[in-house]
Amino acid sequence: MKKRTVLVTGASRGIGRAIAVAFAKSGDYVLINYRENDKAAMDCAKEICAFGGQCALYKADLRSPEAAAEMFAAIEREGCGIDILVNNAGISLWKLLPDTTEEDWQNVLDSNLTSAYRCAKAVLPQMIRRKSGKIINISSIWGEIGASCEVAYSASKAALIGFTRALAKEVAPSGITVNCVSPGMIGTSMNASFTPQEIAAFTEEIPSGRIGRPEEVAEAVLFLASDSASYITGQILSVNGGLS
Repeated sequence: MKKRTVLVTGASRGIGRAIAVAFAKSGDYVLINYRENDKAAMDCAKEICAFGGQCALYKADLRSPEAAAEMFAAIEREGCGIDILVNNAGISLWKLLPDTTEEDWQNVLDSNLTSAYRCAKAVLPQMIRRKSGKIINISSIWGEIGASCEVAYSASKAALIGFTRALAKEVAPSGITVNCVSPGMIGTSMNASFTPQEIAAFTEEIPSGRIGRPEEVAEAVLFLASDSASYITGQILSVNGGLS
């Protein structure tokens, strides 16, 4: 099988790291984007190299158009044509809407939505020329059903679902698929602000009776990136233990 080049944004930890590792284990060349945590990014790269996988690190704050442009220019200089883009970069925000500042709101949108726009816009010209490519966006269950005290986060993730569906229609004639994975409660540092009691209470609402693992989200992403999913586009694959 041809080695593919996969760009995973926000890949230094959590779901992004699990996705990067899973692609590397499948034999793909993984470009690991991260914003600031050098140690976490290096740990991810070391894990991949330990089993013989291949990867490269790209530090860039995708909230910045200049930083995003510099990253893609560097990727192009190294001759890497991106076959698969996984838009995973994002942040959470736990605040009541009246307490959410303009800066909070814009920061969440730039991190969770605009970064995906910038990356998709950068990779699409080469994908269109090749008449092939896959874009997979990571949304959230809260983008589907909403979450109290997470209006900004829920809105950004809901917008990412709309972005997925619209872009899928736009680029399908060029042989490109665009899909979305929507995780439920997953055991990552993003949920570290919740107390064990809050986690336990939430778990009781999940029909599967447990929170998910980052590796389970990664498996869903790998499926959508596979040849088996070549006729699947514009879809939202929910990985939430039956919560919705």
